[in-house]
Amino acid sequence: MSETIRIAPLTADAFAPFGDVLDVSGAPDKIINQGLCGRYHDRAVLDFGTGRAGISLFDAEPRRLPLTLEMVERHPDGSQAFLPMSHEPFLVVVAPDVNGQPGPPRAFLTTAGQGVNYHRGTWHGVLTPLHAPGLFAVVDRIGAGDNLEEFWFDRPYLIDV
Repeated sequence: MSETIRIAPLTADAFAPFGDVLDVSGAPDKIINQGLCGRYHDRAVLDFGTGRAGISLFDAEPRRLPLTLEMVERHPDGSQAFLPMSHEPFLVVVAPDVNGQPGPPRAFLTTAGQGVNYHRGTWHGVLTPLHAPGLFAVVDRIGAGDNLEEFWFDRPYLIDV
C-alpha cells in the first residue's frame, strides 16, 4: 500500500526550504507605467552555475487526483521557475535532500496567479497542471552538460486532497 501525501496550500513560508513562491502578495515595491502598474520586484533567486538563463514554453497534459508519485527530479546546475500562462491552479511536489536522495515528499496546490521557482538542486515532481491548458513559461539554465537527475521511489506515493 502506498503512503498518502496530503496536499497543502502553497505559502511562501512553507515553500521557503525548496524555493520561491511567485505571486503579487502584499503591496507592490514600486508603481510604474504612469501610475497604472504595480511592480513586485525581484521575487525569485535565479541561480545558474554555468550557462545562461533562458525562457522556454512547456505545454503539459493535465493530471487528475489522486496522483501516483513514482519519481522526482532535480537540476544541480540551475534553478527552475514555472510561470503559469493561465489562472488555473497546479500541483507542486517537492522533497528535501537527505544525503543525496529525496526525503519525504510534500505536495502544495497553487492559487490562481502563483508560480514557483525551485532552488538549484531541489528535488521536485514533474510539471503537474490539474486543468487545461497546461501552458507555462519556464525560466531555467540553458547550457552544455547534463542538468537532470531522476530518482525513482521503491514504493510510489499517493497524492490526494
